[in-house]
Amino acid sequence: MPAGYCELHCLSNFSFLKAASHPQELVIRAAALGYGALAITDECSLAGVVRAHVAAKEAGLKLLIGTELTLSDGCMIVLIAMNREGYGNLCELITRARRSAAKGSYAIDRNDFAAGLPNCLAILIPRAGKLAESEADAHWLSRHFSGACWIAVELNRSVNDARALAILRQISDRSGVPLVAAGGVLMHQRSIKPLHDVLSAIRHGQTVATLGRKLLPNGERHLRTLPRLSAVYPPDLMAATLEVASRCTFSLDEIRYQYPDEVVPAGETAASYLRKLTEQGLRERYPEGETDKVRTLVEHELSLIAELRYEPYFLTVYDIVAFARGKGILCQGRGSAANSAVCFCLGITEVDPSRSSVLFERFLSRERNEPPDIDVDFEHERREEVIQYLYRKYGRERTALTAALITYRPKSAVRDVGKALGLSLDQVDRLAKTMTWWDGKQIQDARLVEAGFDPDNPMIGKLIEFAHLLMNFPRHLSQHTGGFVIAQGKLSRLVPIENASMKDRTVIEWDKDDLDALGLLKVDVLALGMLSAIRRAFDLVKDYRGAHLTMATLPAEDPAVYAMMCRADTV
Repeated sequence: MPAGYCELHCLSNFSFLKAASHPQELVIRAAALGYGALAITDECSLAGVVRAHVAAKEAGLKLLIGTELTLSDGCMIVLIAMNREGYGNLCELITRARRSAAKGSYAIDRNDFAAGLPNCLAILIPRAGKLAESEADAHWLSRHFSGACWIAVELNRSVNDARALAILRQISDRSGVPLVAAGGVLMHQRSIKPLHDVLSAIRHGQTVATLGRKLLPNGERHLRTLPRLSAVYPPDLMAATLEVASRCTFSLDEIRYQYPDEVVPAGETAASYLRKLTEQGLRERYPEGETDKVRTLVEHELSLIAELRYEPYFLTVYDIVAFARGKGILCQGRGSAANSAVCFCLGITEVDPSRSSVLFERFLSRERNEPPDIDVDFEHERREEVIQYLYRKYGRERTALTAALITYRPKSAVRDVGKALGLSLDQVDRLAKTMTWWDGKQIQDARLVEAGFDPDNPMIGKLIEFAHLLMNFPRHLSQHTGGFVIAQGKLSRLVPIENASMKDRTVIEWDKDDLDALGLLKVDVLALGMLSAIRRAFDLVKDYRGAHLTMATLPAEDPAVYAMMCRADTV
C-alpha cells in the first residue's frame, strides 16, 4: 500500500505562463489520485486560490493556501498559511512585495522577514548546484521560522537525484531543518508537457526550438500517482508532507467581510440610519404624501435588507452618490437596482418602481442567496474625483479596485502560439485575422486555405491544437471598470493588493467571480459618457432658457420626445 502524500509546492496558470494547468484541474486531479491535501503556491500571488477553493470543496480535498517567493538574492521559499492569522500575514507580505514594484512584478528581500512570518510555514527550495548558498539559506530560514520550516526535496527522475538527496540530508543535519518531499508541480498531468513548452517559449520571447535548457528536461513535474511517488521518495519524506499539512487548518470559508462603519453616525445603527434616510427620501420623492403601495414596497424591502444584513452596503452606495451630487457630478444607478424603492428614496436611482410592476426580488432575494449589485454610473469626465474620494475616505489599506482577469482569446492565442512555433510574423498575422471568428471548436479547412495555409500541414495542426488549449488561459490581471471593495479593517489582510498600471490606482488579486464565490460585496463606480453629454445639455438649457433640469425633474412622458422616437429621430 503506497504511503499518503500531500503536494506542498504547486503552481497553477495564475503564475502567468510558468505553469500549464488551471487551479481546478490541479484540485480535481489531486483528489482523484488520493492526495491528502494540495497546496496552491503561485508566485507572489493568491489570484487563483478562490477557484481552487471552490473546486476543493466539491472534490472533498483539503486545500492549503500559500505562495512561492524568490528573494532579491535568489533564495526561493514557499510559504503556507497555517490559520486565519497566518493567511492575513501572508496577504500583507504579498501586498508589500507587489506594491514595492511596478505592475506585474514584485520586490522582496530578507529584511521583509526580520520578524519572521507568524502562523505560516516555510519550505526552502534549494538552489540547484549551489551547496554553500543552499546551506546558508537553510540556516537563515531556521533562525526566522524556528520549528516551522523544511527543506524541499524535489526528485524528478534526474540522473543526479540520488546525489542531490544525499547532499540535502547533509544540509539538513548541519542546519537542523528537516526535509520534506515536494514536486514543484507545473501541470496536472504529464500529457500537457508540450503545452508547457509553448508557454515557456511565450514567456521567454523565443521559439520552442531555441529554448534549449530553458525547457523542462522531462514531464515529471506533474501530479504523480502515489505508487510512483513512493518509488521516488523515501518514506520519511512522504510522511513529512502529511505532518506539514496537518498543521494547516485555514480555509477561505473562514473569511468574514465587514463593511466600514464610517457611514453610520454616532448614536445610530446601520438599520436605524438606513430607515431614517429612506423616510427622509420618501418625503422628498412624494411631497404630496406616499401611497399605500409605496409604503408596502419600502417596508418589504427594508425588512429583507435587515434580514440579510445588507444595510451597510446600501449606506456605502448612498454615501458615494451623496458625495457626487454634492460636487455637482451627474450620476445614476442602473440595472436591477432600479427595481428598488429604497434605492429610489436614497437618490441612488431615478426610476419610481411604484409606477410599474417591477420585481424587487430580481435585485435582492433570500432564495438566490446572492449579494446585491448596485451599478452607479458617473460622468466619465469626473469619475476619477469619486474614485479618489473613496481612497481619501477609507485609505489605500482598506479599499481597492476589483481585478479583471484578462484571458487568451482566439487572435491572441493564435499569435502567441504561432510565434512560439516559429511561424513568420506575416504568417502569424494572416492566420490570426482568419481566426477572429473562431470559437475554439472544429476549424473549417476552407478558412485555412482561404488564408493561404495547408490544412494538412502538421505545424498548422499543432498550432490550432495549442491555441485551443490556450483559450481562456489567464494572461494577466487588469482592473475592473469600476468595482470597488471597501473593508472595515485592512483589506490587505483579506486579499493581496497590487499596483494598477494607472497612476494612483490599486487593485486586489480577485475578480468579480471570486468575490461572488466568497459572498463578498463590491461597489460599482462606473463611467458613462452619455451622462457627460446630458450634463452639457442641462447646462445649455440653463444658459439659453433659464430652466434648471435634473434627472429627477425631466418630464417622464414628454409627447414631443415620444414623437421623435416614433420617427427614429434620436441621433
